[in-house]
Amino acid sequence: MTATRVTAGFWLMDLIALTDRGLYCEAGDFHIDPWRPAARAVITHAHADHARVGSDLYVCHKLTAPLLKKRLGDVAIETAEYGQVLSRDGVDVSLHPAGHVLGSAQVRVARAGEVWVASGDYKLEADGVVAAFEPVRCTAFITESTFGLPIYRWSPQAELIAAIESWWRDNAAAGRASVLYAYALGKAQRALARIDASIGPIVCHGAIEPISAIYRDAGVAIPPTRRADEIADKRAFAKMLIVAPPSAAGSGWLDRFGEYSDALASGWMQVRGNRRRRGLDRGFALSDHADWPGLLAAIEATGAERVLATHGFAAPLSRYLAERGVDARALATAYGDEDEAPKSETAPGETAA
Repeated sequence: MTATRVTAGFWLMDLIALTDRGLYCEAGDFHIDPWRPAARAVITHAHADHARVGSDLYVCHKLTAPLLKKRLGDVAIETAEYGQVLSRDGVDVSLHPAGHVLGSAQVRVARAGEVWVASGDYKLEADGVVAAFEPVRCTAFITESTFGLPIYRWSPQAELIAAIESWWRDNAAAGRASVLYAYALGKAQRALARIDASIGPIVCHGAIEPISAIYRDAGVAIPPTRRADEIADKRAFAKMLIVAPPSAAGSGWLDRFGEYSDALASGWMQVRGNRRRRGLDRGFALSDHADWPGLLAAIEATGAERVLATHGFAAPLSRYLAERGVDARALATAYGDEDEAPKSETAPGETAA
């Protein structure tokens, strides 16, 4: 068993405790999304801040497994279906849809009538690409709070996709390329699966194509795409949609496209100043996280007596809940935000990946 140290300030002697390696269930001897190597790591999803290298065994949903192997190499993995119960030393563990990315799951941990749920990251709107979020009744709920402020309220996905399509059509009519920045795991595939591919050819950054292949293998209908570095003639990009990770912005990789308009698909684009600071032409507030109403709805649906808010605007969310009689607290963790939040948008004590 990997030694752990309980961090002060958490509810001690509970089913799940916070240790120097992350969330830990001593009764079942496993961690949930540990940020340091652990003997047994139950993983909510494959983003780098939740699935880190070095653990002896990773337990995850079966659709997360190929993503973990892509990121972490030939690691030991145990998989489960949604709802399948894994029993260990009197503790029942099961995974339930989180609606975040392919294979993403909430972790339900139950023992002797006490039920905890660690949400990982989640969104409530069904996107038609990954399994939709399902609320899980529990006594204690550990929730993300990436967008835990009232200003974050998403428009319906159909409206956001239509706006991206309109932007692409306008660029194509003007003879310029459209560069859409979207996180390589999840956001890019969601956009690709929902966008109207009849508008024109689509090419992708090399970081996105392998992940899209895993989505296709899982049955997600993503239109045919090519890698940008396979096209030698700069003129060919004039009317194309180019999907790239946010890290490509401002890099020499963009030089091949000639004239282009760029945009970012991210919940942080809800705040117009974030688009201006990044020097983007457009911003689309398409997020794979719950917005403020979504967070409140998810928490209420659990019926939880206690709520722990993590990574994001945890303090404002927990304070709001506490003022309404909920036993709620903010929990400092090592989780970040894969949407590359601006530093000014990051809550105190948290980091942006």
